[in-house]
Amino acid sequence: MSKKYKILFILIGLFILDAIFVITNNINIIDYTVYNSIRSLNSDFFDYFFRFITIFGNVDVVLLILVILNIKLSRKDAITCDILACVSTISNLIIKNIIQRSRPDVLRLIEIDGFSFPSGHSMIAITLYGYLFYIVNRKVNNKKIKIILEIFILLLIIGICLSRIYLGVHYFTDIFGGVMLGLAELIFIILLDNKFSGGDKSV
Repeated sequence: MSKKYKILFILIGLFILDAIFVITNNINIIDYTVYNSIRSLNSDFFDYFFRFITIFGNVDVVLLILVILNIKLSRKDAITCDILACVSTISNLIIKNIIQRSRPDVLRLIEIDGFSFPSGHSMIAITLYGYLFYIVNRKVNNKKIKIILEIFILLLIIGICLSRIYLGVHYFTDIFGGVMLGLAELIFIILLDNKFSGGDKSV
C-alpha cells in the first residue's frame, strides 16, 4: 500500500477513534481544558475577530465563494470544489444525526441549532479551502505570491476551526473529528480526480 493511502486510512482511523471517545463520553476533560485555554484570550478584539472569521464556514458565504470559484477556476477545479463542498456537507449532516451530540453547555457568543459532532465548519474549511491550498501549491508559479497565499489559506483554516471553540458552539473533539474526516475526504477526492483525469498522481 502506498504512503498516500496509508495516510488516508490513518485519518479515517483517527476520526473513528475520536467518534468512539465522543460516544462513550471519555474525554470531556480535554474538551473543557482546550475550551478554557482558548477562552482565556477573551477580549473585545477576539470576540469580533472570531465572529468575523467563522462566517467563512457559513453556508451562505460558502455558496457565494463557490459561485466565484466556478467563474474564476478551470472547469475541472471548479467541479472538484463543488464535489468537495457537497460531500463534506452531506457526510457531516449524516454523521451528526447518527451521533446526535449536544452542543457545549458554555457561554455562547453566537446562536446556532443542530448537533455538535463533527464540526461542519471545520470540515468545509479543510475540504474547500484545503483544496484551494492544493491549487495554489500546484499552479501558482511566483514563489512569493504562492507563499503569501498558502499562509493566508492556512491561517483562515486555523481561524475557522478555533472560532468554533472560542464562540462556544463546538468542543475540541468536534473540531478534531471534523479536521480528520475533512482531510480524509480531501485526499480521497484528489486521488480519485487524479486517477480518472490522468493528472499528477501525487498529493
